[in-house]
Amino acid sequence: MSLHADARAVLSAWAAPDEHQEGLRRSYVDHLDAHADAMWRSCLPGHITASSAVISAEGDRVVLTLHRVHRMWLQTGGHCEPRDATLGAAVLREAVEESGIEDLTLLPEPVRLDRHAVPCGGGSFHLDVQYAVLAPPGATPVIDPEESADLGWFPVGALPEPTDEVTRSLVRAAVEAVAAHRGSVR
Repeated sequence: MSLHADARAVLSAWAAPDEHQEGLRRSYVDHLDAHADAMWRSCLPGHITASSAVISAEGDRVVLTLHRVHRMWLQTGGHCEPRDATLGAAVLREAVEESGIEDLTLLPEPVRLDRHAVPCGGGSFHLDVQYAVLAPPGATPVIDPEESADLGWFPVGALPEPTDEVTRSLVRAAVEAVAAHRGSVR
């Protein structure tokens, strides 16, 4: 299965939590159907991206990265690459690259979607598929200066500024997903 087909299958099967998210889900599937290159930044109407909130083993902290260009504290994530076999693989690759934490656990389905304007190719949209990722106990983030200006753990209820509502919404959804996941594996 191609990355494109995997993304379409993931989004087709995902049960959106509300009407707004359902509208985004449908628009992402339509976009994938209309653009064979929808997974790549070269798709200028917009392209699928993969991001996550990396949540501590205790469920009380999140790793955020200080974006080098935007100078805001954001979740890990970014563009898909040809070596990514699945959307989940892209999420984990980005989370490991940007957090420096190995042995992350990807929760099995997206927690939310977000569509936002970006300057890729002179103007485009990221159709971001957002996941929750669980860090192993005692995990320590390791900054890669090529990936971010700073990096750290932050309490999920007290995110640093500046950040944005997209990041705050993702963290809330990820914390809920981690709690539900823990409840289902007991």
